[in-house]
This record gives sequence, C-alpha cells and structure tokens, in this order.
Amino acid sequence: MGRDLTALFDPKSVAVVGASDDPAKYGHAVASQALRAPGRRPVHLVNRRGGTVLGRPAATSLAEIGEPVELVVISVPGPGFEAAVDDALSCGARAIVAITAGFAETGTAGLARQRAVAARVREAGAVLVGPNCLGIADNTTELYLASDTFAPGGVALLSQSGNLALELQLRMDPHGLGFSRFVSLGNQADVTLVDLVQDCARHEGTSAIAVYAEDFGDGRAFARAAAEAGKPVVLLTAGRGTASARSAQSHTGALTTSCDVVAAACRDAGVELVASPREMTVVLTALNARSRAAGRRTAVFTDGGGHGVIAADAAEAAGLDVPELGAEAQEGLRALLWEQSAVGNPVDLAGMGEQDPRSYATTVGGLLAADEVDAILMTGYFGGYAASGGGLGGGGATLAEGEQQAARDIVTHWRATPKPLVVQSMYPQSPSCRTLVGAGIPVFSATEDAARALAAMTGMRPAGPPGVAALPAAAAPLLDTGYHGVRRLLGAAGVPFPEAREVSGEDELLAAAAEFDGPYVLKALHLLHKSDAGGVALRLANRDALLAAYREMHARLGAPAYSVEAMADLSDGVELIVGVDHDPRFGPVAMVGLGGVLTETLRDVAFSPAPVPAARAEQLLRGLRTAGLLAGVRGRPAVDVAAAADVIERITTVAAAHPEIAELEVNPLLVRPDGVLALDSRAVLA
Repeated sequence: MGRDLTALFDPKSVAVVGASDDPAKYGHAVASQALRAPGRRPVHLVNRRGGTVLGRPAATSLAEIGEPVELVVISVPGPGFEAAVDDALSCGARAIVAITAGFAETGTAGLARQRAVAARVREAGAVLVGPNCLGIADNTTELYLASDTFAPGGVALLSQSGNLALELQLRMDPHGLGFSRFVSLGNQADVTLVDLVQDCARHEGTSAIAVYAEDFGDGRAFARAAAEAGKPVVLLTAGRGTASARSAQSHTGALTTSCDVVAAACRDAGVELVASPREMTVVLTALNARSRAAGRRTAVFTDGGGHGVIAADAAEAAGLDVPELGAEAQEGLRALLWEQSAVGNPVDLAGMGEQDPRSYATTVGGLLAADEVDAILMTGYFGGYAASGGGLGGGGATLAEGEQQAARDIVTHWRATPKPLVVQSMYPQSPSCRTLVGAGIPVFSATEDAARALAAMTGMRPAGPPGVAALPAAAAPLLDTGYHGVRRLLGAAGVPFPEAREVSGEDELLAAAAEFDGPYVLKALHLLHKSDAGGVALRLANRDALLAAYREMHARLGAPAYSVEAMADLSDGVELIVGVDHDPRFGPVAMVGLGGVLTETLRDVAFSPAPVPAARAEQLLRGLRTAGLLAGVRGRPAVDVAAAADVIERITTVAAAHPEIAELEVNPLLVRPDGVLALDSRAVLA
C-alpha cells in the first residue's frame, strides 16, 4: 500500500519556518503561497526575529505557536537546519518539507548529516521531503507550499527541477491540462520517488503521473510502482546516453548503456519514456484523451497531398503502420467524397473541404467506422477556415460556420466510435480546433507531435502483465568463476551444454576424448576472449586431430588449462547471446540478441530487467531486426524459439540470484529446430 503521506498533502495545519518579507528569500515566496488559502487550515509564519511577515504576526519559534503543527516547511540557513527539524518534531509535526540545501549534494560530510536527520524524522514517525527541494503543492487540498502557482488539473508532477515544472505548465495550458500536485524531489533523504508514485496512484484527483528524475534511487522499485499504479506514468530523465559503470569484460558489458537499461525498464513497466518537456506534454495530452487501441493501423486523413505524405512518414517513424485501405473501405470513402479525392491511405480530400467543410466530418466518420482502421491522424488546413474568415478559397462566414459545424460533427462521430484520433493543424488555436480540444481530441501544430501522440495511444503492451519481475532469493555466492565452474552453475539450473572435460596435459586430453565421441572442440581457458586470441579450435574430427590442435595451441598460448568438448551440430542453427549486467540503479539487466563473434559488430540486441520470464524473452527475440533468421529463411527450417526463451529465463534467473556476479554471459547460445545448447559461458565478479 505504500507509506501514509496524508500529513504531507492534506495537513490539518502548516507552519513556514524562515518566513520572510524579503522577496529575495525563498521563505518569502513559500509564505506568500501558503497564505493563498487561509480558510482551509491554520497557517503559521515563523521568523526568529518575530514581528510581522507579510502583514501577519510571526512567531519567533514553533514552540511559541502554542499548538501542534502537522506540516512544517523549513527554509533556514544550513547551520540551523537540524535544530529546526528537532523543534518541528517536538511540536508534533508529522511531515516536514526541507527547502534548506547543503547536504548530500555537497559530498560525504553533507550526506552523513542528511542521513542523521532522516533517521531522526523516521524514528519520530514523521515524513520528510527533501532536503534541497523547492516545495510541494496540492491543488486538490489547496496546499500551496512552492514558490509558483500551478493551474489545476489531473497531472501529478514529481520533479527534480522547478524550472521544468514552469515550462510544462506553459506547454500544457493550450491543451487544457493542469496539475493535481507538484512535488520537488530534492535529495530524497526520506520520502522517495517510489513513495510519491505510490501515493499519487491512490490519489483520486490525479489521472496521470509525470516524472522528471536524475536520480531514481531504487530504479527497480520505481518500475514496479509505476507498473502497479493503474494510471499513466510518463518519465523524462537525464544522462541516459552515458555508459553505466561496469568492468566491460564481456560483450554484455560493452553493449549495455544506461539508456538501454532505462528504456527496457520503462517498456516492461508500461512507462512512457520521453526525451524532452515538449514530448512529455505531447504524451500527457494524448493519454488525457483516454482512447486507446491495441493495433497500430493508422489512417492518415488530409486536405493536401504534401501534408498527407509528411504525416504518413511521421506516423511510420513513430512506429505506426499506414497500410493501404482495403477495397470495402475505399468504396465506402468514394461514396462520401468526390471523384478526385484519394482514398488509398493517405486519404486526401483534394480540395473538397473548400466546397463542403462538413466533408471533414463525414470522412472522419467513415474512417472511424472502418474495421481495418485502429487510429486516425488528421492533418492539414482544418481550422484555417474559421481562423481566417473563410480560408484560401474564399467563402467568408459560410465556410467558417461550416468548419465549426464539422468540428462538432467530428466530436459526435468520435464519441460514438472512440478510436484514437489526433489532429495536426496549421491553426491549432482556431475556434474549430478549440472545439476538438474541449471534447478531448488532441490538436497539435507539429506533425511529428501528432504522430508521437498517436503512438502513445496505440500498440500492444509487453507480453504478460506490465512490470518488472521480482528478484529471486539470493543464492549461495559463486566461488568458482572459472569456465567449468560457471558451466556447472548454469547446468544445475537446467541450461543444456555439450559434454566437456577440463584438462591440463596430453594424458588428460586423451582420457577425456575417450569418454565421448568426436568431432571435438578445444578451448584454451582463462583467456578474456578465447576466439579473438586464437584459443578455440572447432571440428576436430578425431583424437589425432585433437592432440595436434592441443600441441599447436599450447605452444602458442601456454594456457594453464583447456576444455575438451563435443562439437555441436551447427547446421540449421542460429547463434544467440544472453547476458546479464548489474546496473547500479536497476539491478540485473538482461541482454538477448544475435550472438557469436559478430555480436558487437551487428549490435542486434534487446534488453529487459532480469529475471526475464519466458513469454517476454520470446517477445524480445521476435522483435530483433534479424528475427527472420529464427523463423527460417531461404529454405532453412525455423528454430525452437520457445525453447530458447525458456533457457533465457533460466540463465537470467541464475544471474539475478547471484548479486556478486557483475556480468554473466552465454555466447553463443545455439538454437536449432530441435532444441538449444549453450556453447560458451563466462562470469565476472563484482
């Protein structure tokens, strides 16, 4: 259920410690905002000099107030912060909002101070937001404890940036969006992003949760909370493009970046990941429309060929499909439009809008009724007739009135068949477009924004329920990280390997070869990348060939040990890679993709938090660029993808149960029509 944050968002009383008449001080801004709703709850101002602040008597201390205060905002210089916290707890505070900075963000000493304060707050049964935050606001409870005013609405914004909140407000206003809550995360010494997501999920006044985070804390817990929220979660984060800290001793380490990790966790949790405040606004607007479709078959509808082609390209770039409409749908549209209109997709009025503006509505109605259409992107001049008093073709008030009636008719059609519908207009502020916006149909000025919005409203979710799989119980630490030690670890979990023996001399080599038939493989052990070093010999037909290969390899490499293995049948097989890398924020993260020696060259890989359930593993494999190889090409049979997915689940579960392993990799994992074999593995300790 999460922590009880009632005292934080709907306190019975509030005090601002550090309230000031000086406009340059943050205590002035917070106190001014706190007084906006004096009838909702008592608001006390505290200034150590007493007197008046903002025309109201100010207490010199919390104790002087003479009654308990449930929520205390602290905006005092750093040296006085701990004393202010102790005073707040002594006066019965159940929640503290710490504006004061100078803690974990300053280094080790500041972090120690921060932890000590957070421990005192938790011991007292209270909650703390911050320190180093910019306050909070809740429009649903008239709680205003930030420096700025936020228009009311359904979006809860949890942010590590105050300026970002202001930009979002400016961008959201034309789309009719506002805020239910704003929380500046600060250093998250006590109340974390996860706590806030969970509370906003329960909050009736919140319909969507927007997050700007530079520090997730526990990224896996954030993903789980977002998946369980039952409301849309949109994430903007910084620093996704840099490589996460790792030993980089495997293909997995070389290919996994923090960008991949965040994107994978968001996909599995059903979180919309965005790259800018503008994109965040676009996605929030789309999700506010509340019409979703499982499919991505998109009809592009336009009144000009150029707009139609550009919109079709933008739609496909956003991951939507723009297929040619079938014969039945085209015939239905021809009955609505004139001869020169295009009905294949894009659907183009070709000037009919200037003759009859209501043709926009009849066409939208026809497309909504078509079973083969999942969503509609309408683009072009619509809105211009009312905005310019008649449009390019003249007609004055008649065209303007016709267009506004068309907007009302579009709303009627859409409400009767509420498929995702997004509009791009050259005149998004026109009366006709405002009619659409007022009804909940998103309107944008940029084609790429309209396409991105539609993508957020369409498409299948990941296989299985949204979320990140729970970590298994920690297993006994792996002590033997040698080649055969890792093999035994994975083999015990049900990962199949060819027969193999470790040897350290010619006698052991020949004894091992007598235990199973050739052809053989010889591998030099304790090398970082055996293939690159010439430490692998394949297809050794008999014992003589094996012995010759051993003598040549040992003379060249002098490895302390070797592995003799049964040569797998590579015909009709596809080589995959399965690796798990431990991310500092999200824990174990799996990578699956095309394997073998070309892994880093081809870079056809996909990611998911580990362990990866078999259903999701199969989805990842079938989503690879080279997935056609798995289905069989040029006469080759299809391979057993389900068996591969099952082995991926086993490998990633082992890795997730061993936090002492920084990287675990099986490469290649040979997938054949009749099953799976792991041909090589390695582990790197943290």
